[in-house]
Amino acid sequence: MKRSLTFVLTTLLTFPAIAADAPVAAPAEPEGIESIFNGRDLSDWDGDGRLWSVKDGVIHGVTTDEVKANSNTFLIWKGGHVKDFELRLSFRCSATNNSGIQYRSKHITDDKVRNAWVVRGYQHEIRNENTLPSVSGFIYDEGGLTGGRGRTCLVGEKAEWTEKGKKVTATLIDAEGYKQLFKVDEWNDVIIIAKGRHIQHYMNGRLVLDFQDAEKNALLEGILALQLHAGKPMWAEFRNIRVKHIE
Repeated sequence: MKRSLTFVLTTLLTFPAIAADAPVAAPAEPEGIESIFNGRDLSDWDGDGRLWSVKDGVIHGVTTDEVKANSNTFLIWKGGHVKDFELRLSFRCSATNNSGIQYRSKHITDDKVRNAWVVRGYQHEIRNENTLPSVSGFIYDEGGLTGGRGRTCLVGEKAEWTEKGKKVTATLIDAEGYKQLFKVDEWNDVIIIAKGRHIQHYMNGRLVLDFQDAEKNALLEGILALQLHAGKPMWAEFRNIRVKHIE
């Protein structure tokens, strides 16, 4: 994820400085949800073998000064596409860089990409930080696939994006609430629910983002993937990854 003046201004203009609404709890885990990581190896996943492995039952991604990611790179789930779905997993990461969870995204394989695992589309941002707005949980337009919208919807926002732009209608969690909710240096639980153009992100059992994407570049189907970000050495870990396809 990269920042620009436009995205910063969007953040300042659209994040309302008002008290949050009453907390909304995550729904119970649905029947029939399926694990897509076996806890032993990277069967059904594809990524740079220098950077991704399984250690102690979790997916472990790491970059170092010696083994770098010169551009953003991803571990791609090869088990199929997602349309309407519920994804649940836990993560933890270092604070030197950021990671992400891609969904309804596209694997880019043209001759312009800098590695074989480039993914673009909706990203659930992953960070080891608890000070809004640069925290885990916002939607980022990785690679500009949804129209170059950058930080498309921030943590705390209930919002809609139409052809006229984004409108924030409510605040789901405020800065102090998120600071108490997020566990720095520990495992955190994520739920992503997407039904049509409606997307919800939950963190540690609480709704933190509610987004209606009515813009023409909205993504309704695509792949799942996990990110290692280019730049400073970092690590990110993921476990208990499971998905429910919604009919």
